[in-house]
Amino acid sequence: MYDRETRERALFLVSQGRSLNAVSKQTGISRYAIRSWQTRIEPVSRATECPRCQRVRRPPAPPDAYTYLLGLYLGDGCLSKQPRNRGYALRIACADAWPGLIVACRAAMKAVRPMNSVCIIQRQGCVMVTSYSHHWPCLFPQHGPGKKHERRIVLEPWQQEIVDAHPWEFLRGLIHSDGCRITNWATRRVGGVRKRYEYPRYFFTNMSADIIRLCTDTLDKVGVEWKPAHQTRRAENISVAKRSSVALMDQHIGPKY
Repeated sequence: MYDRETRERALFLVSQGRSLNAVSKQTGISRYAIRSWQTRIEPVSRATECPRCQRVRRPPAPPDAYTYLLGLYLGDGCLSKQPRNRGYALRIACADAWPGLIVACRAAMKAVRPMNSVCIIQRQGCVMVTSYSHHWPCLFPQHGPGKKHERRIVLEPWQQEIVDAHPWEFLRGLIHSDGCRITNWATRRVGGVRKRYEYPRYFFTNMSADIIRLCTDTLDKVGVEWKPAHQTRRAENISVAKRSSVALMDQHIGPKY
């Protein structure tokens, strides 16, 4: 009754921490069906073509999973050529402190290339969520020699269309990779007594001015107010601290877990 893309999108939403009831309401799929898909999903032929290599090119699917993965890749991801014609390895670094992020990253990677396996490689303090495919450069044309912050990073028109359609998933990927939600505190005098008060804020830090701009352009489109934060010679930082903007970020992104 449902095609594979629909099933993968539903499972991806569940992997993001949404409840079965919430995913059911969003997709129109019964909770019973989604629950059954969590334990079984049909295999896909390895002959499945890359959507960017087909005669008639199409965007990667599901688009929300791809957009989230694009944000993760621009933040903490890399592509590397493998020996003996094994294609490319896509690696996303995820801190051990955020197990939910590891699950969500793995689910997005598997949803975008379901015919390729995804493995977890343990490193000190983090894991590398890894998948091998000849077609990762087709899906992430920002790949190139050297480090991302040392070369120009621009989205292809087809990528920008997907980001425009799913801006929150893109921002979620960026924040989950190179951002955070913290609680700041300050003191002030009230009636002659110094009192402490706390307030939440979001930060995004990246060494690439182009990636910073992609983030801020998308924040502008969804109505989130931001401002430059403390800068060093090696990295740029932006901050979201206005109460209404933080509430909007909490609604769509929230803290890492």
